[in-house]
Amino acid sequence: MSSLAFPLLAAVDPIPGSTYIIPALFLFFVATTIAGTLIAVAARRIIRSVCGLAVCCLGLAGLYYFLNSPFLALMELLIYVGAVCVTIIFAVMLAEPEEPARQVKRVTYWLAVAATLIVAGAIFWSLARLGVCGDWPTLAINQSSGSVETIGVKLLTQYSFAFEAISLVLLVAILGALAIARSGRHNA
Repeated sequence: MSSLAFPLLAAVDPIPGSTYIIPALFLFFVATTIAGTLIAVAARRIIRSVCGLAVCCLGLAGLYYFLNSPFLALMELLIYVGAVCVTIIFAVMLAEPEEPARQVKRVTYWLAVAATLIVAGAIFWSLARLGVCGDWPTLAINQSSGSVETIGVKLLTQYSFAFEAISLVLLVAILGALAIARSGRHNA
């Protein structure tokens, strides 16, 4: 069958709805990031907050992939999901299982929620305005720079500060995990 004999078949997508797959995946990763963030912030137990952080980082990795940065997406998975979240989970496992819940006054709680929403709204509005109204330069993307050798050279020359910042993030995560583990022990 040729498209000359059936001209309507030439205009049909090869897979029905294929034009909506990429926007749907993008919205899925955005929803995953937002859902993970809400779980991490709203959970009362630390293990659920860590799981929310992991879900949020998975969504961020998907968004980085959509920004045409698969290396950054992989680093998000390896460093934040694979290292930071696992380190915090180990700290929770080392801490005592049940600690008495602290009593928070209801008025103080709602004031903290209101202040948090105001600050989060201001940050969101500022970033959205910057993203929409900012004068962003257009950069040419070099697709041939994906080899392991090129990434290694760039990590140790052009991106050495970011590479060291990642190691500091891991160090702070390990120290925080140790602090959580030590504060849970009363007779240590």
